[in-house]
Amino acid sequence: MPSLDSLKALKTLTVANRPYHYFSLTEAAKSLGDLQRLPMSLKVLLENLLRWEDDKTVTRADLGALADWLKERRSDREIQYRPARVLMQDFTGVPAVVDLAAMRAAMAKAGGDPQRINPLSPVDLVIDHSVMVDRYASQQAFAENVDIEMQRNGERYAFLRWGQNAFDNFSVVPPGTGICHQVNLEYLGRTVWTREEDGRTYAFPDTLVGTDSHTTMINGLGVLGWGVGGIEAEAAMLGQPVSMLIPEVIGFKLTGKLREGITATDLVLTVTQMLRKKGVVGKFVEFYGDGLADLPLADRATIANMAPEYGATCGFFPVDQVTLDYLRLSGRPEDTVKLVEAYCKEQGLWRLPGQEPVFTDTLALDMHEVEASLAGPKRPQDRVALSQVSQAFDSFLGLQLRASTKDVGRLESEGGGGVAVGNADQAGEVSYEHEGQQHVLRDGAVVIAAITSCTNTSNPSVMMAAGLVAKKAVEKGLKRKPWVKSSLAPGSKVVTDYYKAAGLTPYLDELGFDLVGYGCTTCIGNSGPLDDAIEKAITGADLTVASVLSGNRNFEGRVHPLVKTNWLASPPLVVAYALVGSVRLDLSSEPLGTGKDGQPVYLRDIWPSQQEIAAAVASVDTAMFHKEYAEVFAGDAQWQAIAVPQAATYVWQDDSTYIQHPPFFDDITGPLPAIEDIRGARVLALLGDSVTTDHISPAGNIKADSPAGRYLRDKGVEPRDFNSYGSRRGNHEVMMRGTFANIRIRNEMLGGEEGGNTLYVPTGEKMAIYDAAMRYQSDGTPLVVIAGQEYGTGSSRDWAAKGTNLLGIKAVLAESFERIHRSNLVGMGVLPLQFTAGQTRKSLDLDGSERIDILGLSNARIHPHMNLSLHITRQDGRQEQIEVLCRIDTLNEVEYFKSGGILHYVLRQLIAA
Repeated sequence: MPSLDSLKALKTLTVANRPYHYFSLTEAAKSLGDLQRLPMSLKVLLENLLRWEDDKTVTRADLGALADWLKERRSDREIQYRPARVLMQDFTGVPAVVDLAAMRAAMAKAGGDPQRINPLSPVDLVIDHSVMVDRYASQQAFAENVDIEMQRNGERYAFLRWGQNAFDNFSVVPPGTGICHQVNLEYLGRTVWTREEDGRTYAFPDTLVGTDSHTTMINGLGVLGWGVGGIEAEAAMLGQPVSMLIPEVIGFKLTGKLREGITATDLVLTVTQMLRKKGVVGKFVEFYGDGLADLPLADRATIANMAPEYGATCGFFPVDQVTLDYLRLSGRPEDTVKLVEAYCKEQGLWRLPGQEPVFTDTLALDMHEVEASLAGPKRPQDRVALSQVSQAFDSFLGLQLRASTKDVGRLESEGGGGVAVGNADQAGEVSYEHEGQQHVLRDGAVVIAAITSCTNTSNPSVMMAAGLVAKKAVEKGLKRKPWVKSSLAPGSKVVTDYYKAAGLTPYLDELGFDLVGYGCTTCIGNSGPLDDAIEKAITGADLTVASVLSGNRNFEGRVHPLVKTNWLASPPLVVAYALVGSVRLDLSSEPLGTGKDGQPVYLRDIWPSQQEIAAAVASVDTAMFHKEYAEVFAGDAQWQAIAVPQAATYVWQDDSTYIQHPPFFDDITGPLPAIEDIRGARVLALLGDSVTTDHISPAGNIKADSPAGRYLRDKGVEPRDFNSYGSRRGNHEVMMRGTFANIRIRNEMLGGEEGGNTLYVPTGEKMAIYDAAMRYQSDGTPLVVIAGQEYGTGSSRDWAAKGTNLLGIKAVLAESFERIHRSNLVGMGVLPLQFTAGQTRKSLDLDGSERIDILGLSNARIHPHMNLSLHITRQDGRQEQIEVLCRIDTLNEVEYFKSGGILHYVLRQLIAA
């Protein structure tokens, strides 16, 4: 620990006869002033600064700034934060390891020791994003999907096994174990971390950053963590601090208890809607109030998981007895549990009854008022009461019908909020044949019903509720509709253990919710293909169909390219919608079907009581966790049989279509690039509000006629073997071709037409965005993207920034940015700019044909939040000049931008050392 300890805060705490050294907040308060009412999350940051004080990256003034936060309840102070560890999943982890391998190659080329490129902090990579639902509704589905996964991803997995051997402090959890956030919650997280150094054992809060935005799930365990881009995570691995402003902290007070029949999913959708309305982007949210005493840790984790959906950096829960109970249940060693209790009480990190810290602002919820809900049709914050879902779908359908006939250019449907009133009689329908029987598929049909994702499969209460709904439905004689693709993809093997113990597995299997895999499936877009007859029916009749999933993301085009409406729901409601097969029925009042006794069956007839759920949850025991995590890093026979190359530097394969040597560090030994004004830039895309990283970054299926599909076919890959964009994130050639290629992105240069196309302005030709970008590059023309509000909302996708860079885009001008994506743009040397004075692309009447000059960069001292001059030259020669805000927000980001990116900065430092 490099701490200067200017406040003499280093103390010793003895727990179970073992001494632990720690930096005491109580001792620091003697110099800094009373810290008792500081939010718990900021106490964690303050301890971090105390521990890393070096009078360079962390100064006494930084410590004082955190204490002074109490005066104004906000701060403009930039601090350097060092998390204890890093968490990755394979989609984001593979490109990170590719970058580290490329950095080793660059170091070797520069004559240095490649093994100096090494994680300095513990890194856990969990392979959880590669399993797809190819097989379902059969006892063999799990085994078959595992086999397909290994066949598809053998090359990637061999690369990751090389990384595990080549890098220190780097562990890989093999496929088929669970979702990274649930593995983190159930096994990796400790709440209080320890580290051996100079013969001492130091204790400090468990903290992390992760290359997935739902890293925030661990906040439910009292662990401060949030999602960052892979670029930023790599820098943190290599010893660079996370540069951040001391955040505003919004307190969310929870009181009361959930009513009978209301689930944790209903609670989190309500919380998400409230916080989105409040506006918490870039802020910490911290939960407090006496309602926490009766809020199970799994419910806390469910709420914390969806921090990206409500827009916050994190959703933090303090440590209390509920935390200790969960640590014991999940099999953490008793010494760890005792240390957590003693340390948190000593540091003032333990929640006390009636405790109310000082917050920037607050809001409150009486949990008794929560009602049964879903969220949709395409944003997680758009909560809809269960009784209103059919009406919400009809309204969306009405908008779709209008958009298909007129006003396509004027409709602002990116946000998914306001919709027109539809006419239920306009519903489309088509007949199709399945297994020799005729069926009718209609608008509103639920074609995917998936119990999936980290959000809810960590929570025994909602999972048991789903199993009990299945049991009661089978006993009543109800069946899943034949057009519904049903799946069960738990986040942990423990789930199937407790389903078996509760006797619920046969009923889920009976309704088609057979186990399909342990991983992030439908929620990430790995829903797999629909039956051919279903896909043909949807496309042939242009039907607007639905998915219902227990996930956290329902953006357009994410779950399945043919499914336009996606509804987030609790696992028991997923089962219910599989029974009715449509979102156009009111489940709160209409029957789900007819029972074997000829009588109508309503949702209330099969919904379990809280007492029944509690009895089932009681079957969850510690032995299940010990069993499933005993050999968590070992993997099965297929994993162990993968051949692993033994070398300090990776041997790149020219013919690989999964792993390629990226060009980012090709010129790293040359002089620093000069920062020049951007002149004569063309607009590559003109976009609306709420453009997500799902729209920008390649995700989901690869179309055969897309630039990426053409590349793979040229390499001899058949479309059936394309796999997904996520699985090919280690190949920049695929990823740059898929950037901005989402089928639901709307480019206003083409009148709002969906799909990843644009106009090549010099000739007026319509073409794929990649093709246009390559033509502009050959012309030597720089590019810009112009967008509306909340640009980059969604998952922490590093390729949304990497692909932007490789397409030759020098700047992105938007009305506002999502936190992670803005940081990632800077980390890849792309300039984020923000409109000022209420100006927008619309107020300026931009159509994408303009030439853009961005002046004030050359011969200037670049500094955070500087103003730049943007010159607009229209096609008729008219010119206009406006001022824009440079969203390089911190001094560290200035250095990263000047070096061409954050990894370039780190690598240059290492080469020069």
